[in-house]
Amino acid sequence: MFESEARDALRLQQEDPAPTQGIQDLSLAAGENQPPPAEQPRLVSEGIMLVDITARFTAAASALEPGELVKDGYFTLFESVGALEIMDPKMDSGCVTAEELVDNDQQITRSLLPAEVVGIIDQLLCLEMAWHLGYPLSQTLLTCIYMTGILIPEPRALYEADYMRRNSAAGAQRSPAHAVLRAYCVALIKTCGDIIASFKNELFYEEEDASTNTYHLSMLNDVTRDEIRLVLREARAAIADVTNGWDDKVSEALESRLQFRETFLTAIDLAELRIRPDALKEPWTQMAVSLNEIKDSHSLGIAVSAAFNTKMQGMLASTMPPRPIVQPSFEEAMKNWAQLCVDGAEVIDILRYEDPQSLLVQNIMLGEHSIREIMDDDLAIVVLPANIVLDPVNDEIEAVQDARFALAKQMEEFRIRCFPSYLEIFRTLCQNRSRSRRMMCHILQEWEQVQMDAEEIDNLVQSALNEIPGNSLLAGNSPAENSLPLSSWAFLYKIRLMEWVVQLGFELEIYQPDELAGMYWYLSYLSKRRVTHCERIRSFTLRSLGEMRQRTGGRALLGDHEEAMTKSLSFLQTMLLDASVTWELSDALSCLYASLARTGLLKVPVRPYSTDELRYELRMKPFAAIGLPALPPFETFKKEAQQASTNVTVILEYAEKALGAAKKGCEVMTRFNEKEAFSAHHHERWLSSTKGMYKSAIFAGLAVAALKKEVVRVGASGGTVGGSSSDHDTSEAAPLKLTIEVPKPDKCYHQWWIVPKVAPAV
Repeated sequence: MFESEARDALRLQQEDPAPTQGIQDLSLAAGENQPPPAEQPRLVSEGIMLVDITARFTAAASALEPGELVKDGYFTLFESVGALEIMDPKMDSGCVTAEELVDNDQQITRSLLPAEVVGIIDQLLCLEMAWHLGYPLSQTLLTCIYMTGILIPEPRALYEADYMRRNSAAGAQRSPAHAVLRAYCVALIKTCGDIIASFKNELFYEEEDASTNTYHLSMLNDVTRDEIRLVLREARAAIADVTNGWDDKVSEALESRLQFRETFLTAIDLAELRIRPDALKEPWTQMAVSLNEIKDSHSLGIAVSAAFNTKMQGMLASTMPPRPIVQPSFEEAMKNWAQLCVDGAEVIDILRYEDPQSLLVQNIMLGEHSIREIMDDDLAIVVLPANIVLDPVNDEIEAVQDARFALAKQMEEFRIRCFPSYLEIFRTLCQNRSRSRRMMCHILQEWEQVQMDAEEIDNLVQSALNEIPGNSLLAGNSPAENSLPLSSWAFLYKIRLMEWVVQLGFELEIYQPDELAGMYWYLSYLSKRRVTHCERIRSFTLRSLGEMRQRTGGRALLGDHEEAMTKSLSFLQTMLLDASVTWELSDALSCLYASLARTGLLKVPVRPYSTDELRYELRMKPFAAIGLPALPPFETFKKEAQQASTNVTVILEYAEKALGAAKKGCEVMTRFNEKEAFSAHHHERWLSSTKGMYKSAIFAGLAVAALKKEVVRVGASGGTVGGSSSDHDTSEAAPLKLTIEVPKPDKCYHQWWIVPKVAPAV
């Protein structure tokens, strides 16, 4: 009632204000007879009556049951939730008691033992690695009261970047221990700021790769690295000048940690300069040495739990409620730090460009070489070695009637059409595995169009070549048959993308165990097509080589031509071998999983809301729009995956033969050097992956042998195992005394080859 009367009174006052009130307003606006400041809060207005409702409100509230709410019609849901969050420690990120603030200030200014500084720095190392792994700063480094104390309030200069600035006396008399901790913290902040700046200049996805949110904090962006290095050296000098008898081992431990931070800054410096690879590797090697020293001296540190507090999140510009600290163990953090140093040193080798196929396997794209240079190198290796089509002299022809002018024009058109899709492959391979697979599914559609465009340009290029006298010396194209080199190149990339999508599906655990037989069969279907395609390209390359030697009358080819031909044939041989091993190994695993399902060892889960055909459509959705190789119909896929009409023993015998061929192929590949394998500067990784395939083939052979032995035993005793059936029906199959386990990809010898473990039943 009070609210409605007040609104009516205000409306009447606005419609017909009292004359005296208007005069008073004018006089006040003119600055006359203004009331003293003490009287300003008092509200005096005609038509409004103030009533004290405290007693009535208390009486009404006492009548409510616990948990009962009263909501006014004008009080929105947003306002309700906001009111509930205010001063609720679980919801209000800014809810910090006065006692907690006092405790933090006392912790910051209290004296620290050098061993405590070691403990704090080691915990900061763990939190920093958690941030590198993708967790936000609010749950990692900014939970440290010393880090937050440096950044809040924002320092205007380096001398203000001090967590003791609130206490001028403490800051002026900073102990050596605090000098070391402060130096380490400012160097860490600067490193994080520089990394965030470099991230923002690249293509990345914050929700998956890294968290770059700084909560509007300046990460010492206006401070140079040289200034930070000076602070680090002053701290090291303070350690040397300590006269109160610090333990030598503790002093060395602090020295190694400061050295680590300075070396990290140097690594960032050199990476921006893009100088020679050897110099770029040095900081990462030195960081690895410092990490070993940090690991050996970790036991000297004393943990200081009060130095880290989730309440620091309430000081950040964030609407998120407090979240727990992400705290990896020291051992786990050191393992990740060591791997970072190895990767940092190894990735430098990418600056030594050798060929695009090595670059492709290395999964990194360069910014130093032109895209034309890389594309032409790729075409020369795969389909056009020593070919006039890629001769840069064609671009210098200005006569429109010259066939080479048309040739250059058509090739430039091809590069323009192909460039975005080609570059996207390298960009995609730089992402994490999940996003790489998703992006590949989209790129496949683009490469379908690239192949169609390439076929069109192939015909135009061939027409131009036919008008060039004596072109077969370099072109290597028989007038009777067009080799279609551009579309062949595009098709090879497309089918490799299709294989990668399937293989990453195994690595990312997208397929269920009972689906592995079908998906490995589809992988063998794709790799078999890659084998036949590589054989076709190789036949044209050999024909071209023969024509070139025939033209020279048996004399040796020019040095460049001979080298280009040898390199191309070497690549095709490696590609053929890789495709063959993939074909045989995937075929064998498909047979093995089909046999496990037929014998009842691999259980099929009940799926009341799904069918095999619907799952097939889902798994094959990325390939549905691809014209070549055509997607097999579901009935064909089902027949090949289950092999219901074939005896289990026959299936296992076929798997044994396929595994034998796969192992022979892997043995040959393991003897390849980096030139033969096209794995320049990362041969060890390639070799490790190849050996993983080899071991997978060996253990798949053991599983096949164990299953075949048990199937033969049951058959010899008069039982039947896995007879002909049209579906997953195993009701008539005799029980086998075996157990199986389908391991996780990270527990396998190779993450793309999921080999089941078959063992006798206990």
